[in-house]
Amino acid sequence: MEELATLLGRVALRDRKAFARLYELSSPKLFSIAIRILRDRTEAEEALQEIFIKVWQRAERYLPDQGAPMTWLAAIARNHAIDIIRARKPQASDLDDAFDIASPEPGPEAAAINASEGARIDRCMQTLESDRAEAVRKAYVEGLSYQELADFYKIPLNTMRTWLRRSLLKLRECLEQ
Repeated sequence: MEELATLLGRVALRDRKAFARLYELSSPKLFSIAIRILRDRTEAEEALQEIFIKVWQRAERYLPDQGAPMTWLAAIARNHAIDIIRARKPQASDLDDAFDIASPEPGPEAAAINASEGARIDRCMQTLESDRAEAVRKAYVEGLSYQELADFYKIPLNTMRTWLRRSLLKLRECLEQ
């Protein structure tokens, strides 16, 4: 839609009327994306507001020759909703913490297997570049989102996704040997 591209250009110049019109035209579609991913109306409504804050802040990054404006907006909505899901803590662990339920200690055989597997994983992690290995640990051990990692390393979000995907492929290859 040509009007959306024009509006995004005006929003990049901080035109509030253009922003209001952009919201009017695109919010139903972006809300449907958020609610489909989040499955909670209240959370989707909050996410929609955060999505439009991102649109306001990033409108100058939209390049009309690289895709349709609605595709760009939908990507922001989708990625934001996914980041919200990733930021959620597993509910089971919250219950375990609330009732202070400790998992049973593994037997000697299981402990030996776990130690052996841990050593293999450590060995394979050493094959990664140090920043990639650290990013993998932060993502999969500490639970940081892709966006948090991208901000931490001061790189674009898609670059972080590529880092992690390639690192996991390299780890899988190493572990299969």
